[in-house]
Amino acid sequence: MTQAIKEFILKLVGPHLAVMICSMIPIIELRGSIPLGALLDMPFWLNYILSVVGNMLPIPVILLFVKAVLNWMAKCKIKLFNKIANWLFQKAEKNQPKIEKYGFWGLFIFVAIPLPGTGAWTGSLVAALMDMKFGKAILSVALGVLVAGVIMTLISYGVLGFLSFLL
Repeated sequence: MTQAIKEFILKLVGPHLAVMICSMIPIIELRGSIPLGALLDMPFWLNYILSVVGNMLPIPVILLFVKAVLNWMAKCKIKLFNKIANWLFQKAEKNQPKIEKYGFWGLFIFVAIPLPGTGAWTGSLVAALMDMKFGKAILSVALGVLVAGVIMTLISYGVLGFLSFLL
């Protein structure tokens, strides 16, 4: 089964673009793109770089525009938009105390721990809704993405594989 998935992805977009696109998808992010790159036999360092870059690409857009878009969706007459906006507001509200308590470092830790429901997208959403300054939010999320990428690379390639490269 994994061989069929691998061949399909390679034919469709190629391994590099597949990893970058996967890392841009909300919820999946680095937690999915780095194992995908490992499955596609990509060198860990290239996989890490492509995944981090891909994961960071949507973040400035999210920080700058998500609040306005969600406010519009919440007031929109289309019920699906209302439900999505309310769900995202609730998700941000739920995670806001964890992040707000420690500010910059809280956001960094939230993004750095590669668990479901955490990551660059959710962290950026919460930062935007908290009105965190853009530069502070981008730096915190970027550092978190770098650490999450290292954790996922170590898990996906094995600690020994990573250390053998360094030695």
